[in-house]
Amino acid sequence: MNPTSDDKTASPERLETDTSLRAERDKTDKELVRRNAVRDGDADQVIQLARDRADELLELARDRADGTSSRLTQPLVEDRLASARARADATLTDERAAADEKLAAERLDHERALNILLRMERATTDDRLLAERNGSDRAVASRDDFMAMVSHDVRGILGAMALSAELILGNPAVTSAEQRAHLEAQRIRALTARMNRLVGDLLDVVSLESGRLNLHSTRQDVKPLLSETMEMFQHLAAARNVHMTAEVADGLSLATFDHDRILQVLTNLVGNALKFTPRGGTITLVAAPCSDRIQITVRDSGCGIAPNQIESMFERFSQATQGDRRGLGLGLFIARNIVQAHGGALWAESEPGKGSSFHFTL
Repeated sequence: MNPTSDDKTASPERLETDTSLRAERDKTDKELVRRNAVRDGDADQVIQLARDRADELLELARDRADGTSSRLTQPLVEDRLASARARADATLTDERAAADEKLAAERLDHERALNILLRMERATTDDRLLAERNGSDRAVASRDDFMAMVSHDVRGILGAMALSAELILGNPAVTSAEQRAHLEAQRIRALTARMNRLVGDLLDVVSLESGRLNLHSTRQDVKPLLSETMEMFQHLAAARNVHMTAEVADGLSLATFDHDRILQVLTNLVGNALKFTPRGGTITLVAAPCSDRIQITVRDSGCGIAPNQIESMFERFSQATQGDRRGLGLGLFIARNIVQAHGGALWAESEPGKGSSFHFTL
């Protein structure tokens, strides 16, 4: 690879790799030139040996002819024979010169073709190496962002726990030790649940990327799944004055899924809907047949998502808005992978100001 301006800011490991690669290529070029020279020299030697042997045989045949003709021919005949031999020698010399010229041209064409092929192969190698490096750079940047966000969230949760304890212990309005313990337990329980969810998301990402996401699927009804989701969020929705409903189509058949994993998908979708649905809004859960599958939809009347941002919402560490710190941005990424592991699909439809609908199939 040719050195570029990026080398000035490249890491020592990358510079060392480039230097090693260039040295290896130079070594390969020298070895290729040496082998070609040896091969051409061997070929020239074989040709020369063949020509020497042919000359010896021709000379031997001429000597024999001369011995015979010296006894049978006159001087005039001998002159003619010498002239014919000279013409034959000139013709042979011309033919050999033409053969040498043709061989040299073929070798030059071969060398040019080989150089073109090497340049093409190296260009392809460079492109692949650049793509791998870009992927590695993105992975490193993603890792750094990941560590920064995890550190931020864990520090925030721990700080909230400490502040909660300080406020409870220093609140004169709470005189009973039992009341203080109860309030402290409630707040710390909520913060612990947040931290547990954070750790669970991180472990899920590791499992997904290693292809080891375990599913325990059984044939079951989706209606209890929707009811359980409603119960989990009913009080929070009521506190935010958001109306939640569930609609299940009549005669809905059973589906095969892992209850806990699909409940994780639903809680993520409903939790997101609550984040972005204003007071007085609505959230609707719908289960309906769709061909040979069951389609579940979480629909809200929230702020909506711009069309060019919908697909990026399913990427790792994606946030709803710039600077949004309500989570790591792993929820939708994990949810889509869970649904895909079930053989289904998860997608979204939205329009700014008109709410969003997230659909997935089982």
